[in-house]
Amino acid sequence: MLIGELSRRTGVSARLLRYYEAQGLLDARRDPNGYRSYDEDSVVTVRQIRALLGAGLSTEVIREVLPCVRGERPEFEWCAELWDILNGELAAMDARIDDLQRSRGALAGFLSRP
Repeated sequence: MLIGELSRRTGVSARLLRYYEAQGLLDARRDPNGYRSYDEDSVVTVRQIRALLGAGLSTEVIREVLPCVRGERPEFEWCAELWDILNGELAAMDARIDDLQRSRGALAGFLSRP
């Protein structure tokens, strides 16, 4: 299918699909006319990417874990090192949340002083 069809079926812009390809997340063949051509599996792959982005993972981490993802939901096939990668991401996310809570407390303190 062409990029416009993949965009329509996934709700993701063609520009973003090209970005996913540039990041190594999505494969496309080139037709003789130079147009990108995607397999039917690309619809599921784009939905997996969107779900993983929604979980706060970067495209770099998604590139590492995508081979272990199955289904649109997605679910993981526990490949080597996947557990460590996701635990590391969770710990980093927790640290960012702690930093934001400290910043929020400082800002709230400024606002409580008239």
